[in-house]
Amino acid sequence: MIKNLILFISLLISYSSIGQTVTSLSDCETIFLKNNLSLLAAQFNIDGAKALTIQAKLWDNPYLSTEFNARNPENGKYFDIGQSGQKAASIQQLIYMGGKKKAQIELAKNNQVIAALEFQDLLRNLKFELKRCFYTLYFNNKKLELSNQQINNLDTLVKSYGVQSAKGNVSIKDYLRLQSLLIDLKNERMETIKSNIEEEANLNILLADSVQVNPVLKESFFNKYIGPLHLNLFDLEQQALLLRPDFGIALQNVKTNEININLQKAMRVPDITLGSSWDQHGGAFDNQINLTLGLPLPLWNKNQGNIKYAESMTSMAKTDKQSEELKLKAEVTGTYKKWLEANNNFKQLLESNIDNYESVYQGVLYNFKKGNIGILDFTDFLESYNQMRAHFNELKKTVVLSSEALNNVVNKELF
Repeated sequence: MIKNLILFISLLISYSSIGQTVTSLSDCETIFLKNNLSLLAAQFNIDGAKALTIQAKLWDNPYLSTEFNARNPENGKYFDIGQSGQKAASIQQLIYMGGKKKAQIELAKNNQVIAALEFQDLLRNLKFELKRCFYTLYFNNKKLELSNQQINNLDTLVKSYGVQSAKGNVSIKDYLRLQSLLIDLKNERMETIKSNIEEEANLNILLADSVQVNPVLKESFFNKYIGPLHLNLFDLEQQALLLRPDFGIALQNVKTNEININLQKAMRVPDITLGSSWDQHGGAFDNQINLTLGLPLPLWNKNQGNIKYAESMTSMAKTDKQSEELKLKAEVTGTYKKWLEANNNFKQLLESNIDNYESVYQGVLYNFKKGNIGILDFTDFLESYNQMRAHFNELKKTVVLSSEALNNVVNKELF
């Protein structure tokens, strides 16, 4: 009985997650941070870099060797290793010289920093993509609300005109004109729905979850995107150079190659092999204990090629850093100009008192139904009205997305 109850509760919990609807951006971000597979893979990369740092700190294990007599030629005895026989043992430890171990540890730590920066840069770009999808869905749904309202009103009119046209009370031309306008609205609605399907699929991939996302936002959320920006273009560029993880990677790559130069120069210094050996009877005297010391002689190979290669890679890394800086500044400049243009266009449109268009639309629709306005004037107004509302909605979306793009390129919440 208890097992059946536990099974029922488990099934209930699992099924409750199916068809779950997420409405807020914060909930999406929570699921994203928990589930996103790319982030999980990048986290494993950080763990791997940490493990390599631990490994770089470890010294080589000591080397133990032994020697046993195989056959005593004096008495013909095999494996004569007793008191009168022969055996020997030695132990050796490699001692790094010239700061090699220190350079190896620094190199591993720097690679760990790069792995963390790669994770941050991936997170930055994926979070921007998440916001882009979320806000696109939101404004598409607003567009669909308007389309559905217009389609419902026109559908009623088209049906009425179809009946009247069949009776000969209205011209077939007027009927076809309304029907054509209705078809155009339905086609636009279908394109918006297709866009939503694509964005929903992108969100499901980002969230690694099949939840339905239905964005719900307060109307006041838009106000923060049209507020003043207290940083000029130069300030934005400097902030981006300081905060962008991808540029941080370029800086760390220079540091990595500089550390590698030090490591390759340290490789010129011979390492010492220090050890001790014991020989039972094979030495100058019984139970001989020796101290051993060995090192390679740097006569021909002084690691010249690797040093030259490391210096070349450092020069290349510095050039890449300069290139990344130029690209970053160009990206900030382009994004800033797009944001500025979107905000200027929106403010100009806002001055046209677009909110009054709704009451005008209701008045025109009423008068058309009463026969006070001809169909040509009505359809012309309806097309202009639909274009204006769609343009206003699209411009608001552009303002939001261009603002979020500016947040992304600077890697800072500016709005």
